[in-house]
Amino acid sequence: MLVSLKENSAFRRLYHRGKTAGSRYLVIYCSRNRLGFNRYGMTVSTKLGHAVVRNRMRRRLREICRLNQQQLKQGYDIVIVARSAAVEAPFAQLTDSFLNLMDKLSIRRAEA
Repeated sequence: MLVSLKENSAFRRLYHRGKTAGSRYLVIYCSRNRLGFNRYGMTVSTKLGHAVVRNRMRRRLREICRLNQQQLKQGYDIVIVARSAAVEAPFAQLTDSFLNLMDKLSIRRAEA
């Protein structure tokens, strides 16, 4: 089960003090949270399209997080910002982009 990050102050803290990594499709901000689990926040701008498009993007991002949460270290707040290219991207490319960014941020567990 994914735990949502909803407080505006938590988003602002990550934007200003968190580590960041970006790709063509996504930008990810992260920071330790002193909890034993990860919390996820999704940001999808109105520039990406109407509500249907934005909600579909959020659902895709949540599914990527859900499917890959076992590969990630625990105890982080993670905010994922979708870029406009992500709307047209296939699910596999979004997943690859997400995992590559997690590697850059040193959040992905070492594969055994």
